[in-house]
Amino acid sequence: MRQRNFLSVLFDVFNCAFMLLICFVMAYPVWHVLMASFSDNSQLIGYTGILLKPLGFSTNAYVLMMKNPMILRGYFNTILIVVVGVSLNMVFTTVAAYFFSRSDDIYWQKPLMILVLLTMFFSGGLIPFYLVVSNMLHLNNSFWALILPTLVNTYNLIIMKTSFSSLPKSLEESAKLDGAGHLTVMLKIVVPLSMPVIAVMILYYAVGHWNSWFNANIFIKDRSKYPLQLVLREILIQNDTSTMTQGAGDAADQQSIGESVKYAVVVAASLPILVVYPFLQKYFVKGVMIGAVKG
Repeated sequence: MRQRNFLSVLFDVFNCAFMLLICFVMAYPVWHVLMASFSDNSQLIGYTGILLKPLGFSTNAYVLMMKNPMILRGYFNTILIVVVGVSLNMVFTTVAAYFFSRSDDIYWQKPLMILVLLTMFFSGGLIPFYLVVSNMLHLNNSFWALILPTLVNTYNLIIMKTSFSSLPKSLEESAKLDGAGHLTVMLKIVVPLSMPVIAVMILYYAVGHWNSWFNANIFIKDRSKYPLQLVLREILIQNDTSTMTQGAGDAADQQSIGESVKYAVVVAASLPILVVYPFLQKYFVKGVMIGAVKG
């Protein structure tokens, strides 16, 4: 018994230490970027090692960041894409999930579900995708090219379909006895009872739209329509901070200032998701578990 208790305590200590290490590994990059964005440019450029506090507190990077008109324009474009995209995503995903969750009066349900599932494993490839969106749908250089091709995510559809199927059938039957149709059942019974999983789907779709840059990179040519992530890529990958560091002195001064500005841009691009996520976290685990009750 003593040996078992000792081994149990030893396991708990090791488990806690391991989990703390995992938390540190996951949280430190975010903390490093945040501290670097508030650091003094001259001290940051030559610093190496772990950064636990700002090197000379300064908000100059954020002031310079706001001088780039593409930042605010990218924010506006991304918010527009997220609002319109998530709204359409939820409408079409909810309707499709309700359709596939009905098992009594829907014809050709299983063959259609198989066709939907095939899209998770097979795709036409990048070139056919580009030709369809650009040449057939004529959505090139349009926000719709970032929304319509990803209107329904199959994985999210399956989660919602499973959640809808787990609801008690007696609720639907009693509503039908009162004369309710499918639209009334979906809007008055199924959707209100499925708010946790709907909140999770909103989070999934919102994060997907917010972080998406590849489709914008191949379809959007007008810089005034760039989403925030494409602006961020332009600053980080192409090392273009000239708009924000003009008048800072020689090339060495512009390079040092540009380093802290890059960190500030990363913080600005990540902040909205970090702020919204805690409010949806209570629905996150519950919604995913509800959607995973039945296969």
